[in-house]
Amino acid sequence: MIELNGLNQTEELAKVIGEVAISGDNLVLTGDLGAGKTTLTKGIALGLGIEQMIKSPTYTIIREYPQGRLPLYHMDIYRVAESGADLGLEEYFEGEGLSVIEWGTLLGDDLPEDYLELILEKSEKDTTKRYVKLHSHGQQSADFKQRVMKHWGQINE
Repeated sequence: MIELNGLNQTEELAKVIGEVAISGDNLVLTGDLGAGKTTLTKGIALGLGIEQMIKSPTYTIIREYPQGRLPLYHMDIYRVAESGADLGLEEYFEGEGLSVIEWGTLLGDDLPEDYLELILEKSEKDTTKRYVKLHSHGQQSADFKQRVMKHWGQINE
C-alpha cells in the first residue's frame, strides 16, 4: 500500500504511472466519489507529456488525448455501466495508448482481460491523505505494477 500525503504526492505518483506506461496498458481506477480519480488522471497525462487540460469524461464517457508520448484514453463508466450499452471499448483496451478507466469495475465481464487496478481510499482522519493499493490482473499489468513500484521507490528513497 502507498500512502499519499496531499495533492502533490498524488500528482507525483500519477506522473510516475504516465512515465512508465507502455502501449496497451489498462488502468482501472476505483474509489469513492472525491477520492481523486480525475486528479490522478491529470497527473498521468503530465507523465505522458500531455499538456492539454484534462476534463472528467463523466458525460462524454471517453476523452482521447493523442498529444503525448502515448495516447491517453480517459473513460468514466459510472453513468453508463448499468445501461448494458455496447460501448466498443475493446479497441481502446487493445490500442496503442494507455486506457484509464474510472469506475472500471462496473464493466464486469466487459473489463479488459489484463488490467492494473488502482484502488484509492480517503483517510478518515486527514482529508488530504490517500491510500493506494495496486492489484494486477494479468501479466502485462503485473509488469506495469512492477515498473510503477520500482520508479516510485526510486524517487521516494
